[in-house]
Amino acid sequence: MRTEADLRRLMKARVEPGERGDAAVEATLARLREHGYLDDAAFAETYARLRQENEKFGVRRVRQDLQQKGVESELIAETLEARYGQTNEEALAREHLERRRLRKPQNEKETARIMRRLVAAGFSTGVIYKILRQWDVPDEALAVLDNLEDERGEE
Repeated sequence: MRTEADLRRLMKARVEPGERGDAAVEATLARLREHGYLDDAAFAETYARLRQENEKFGVRRVRQDLQQKGVESELIAETLEARYGQTNEEALAREHLERRRLRKPQNEKETARIMRRLVAAGFSTGVIYKILRQWDVPDEALAVLDNLEDERGEE
C-alpha cells in the first residue's frame, strides 16, 4: 500500500511536465480513490497497527513515519488516538526491549545505547527513565544521560 502523496510523487516523475501531466496524475488518483484502491485513512490505520503489534514502536515514531509518508496531520492524530489511546507506553517499551533482546545495562555505555534505541523507537524520555530506574541503573549513569541530552540541545 502507498499513500496518496507517495503515488503522486512517483507518478509525477513519469508524466510529462506541465498541466497535461498534472491532470493525468490527478485523474489517476481520483480513479484509484473511487475504486477503493487508494485510502490514506486505511493506510494510516494499517501502518500504525502493524508498527504497534509487530515492531512494538511508540507513538512518536509512528507519527514521524506517517508524516514522512505524506499523511495529513489530522488523519495521523485521529489514527494514533484510536490506536494508542488506551495503550500503556511503558508496557509497549518493555515489549520492544524484549523483542530486540535488550537486557539490563551493565555500564554507562550500555545504558546510553538502550536509551538511544528506545528514543529511536518512539518512546518518551519519562518512560525510558522509569524503566531504567526499575532496572536499578545508578543515578550517576542517568545523570550522564541528562548531560548528553543537554549538550545536544545546545548544538
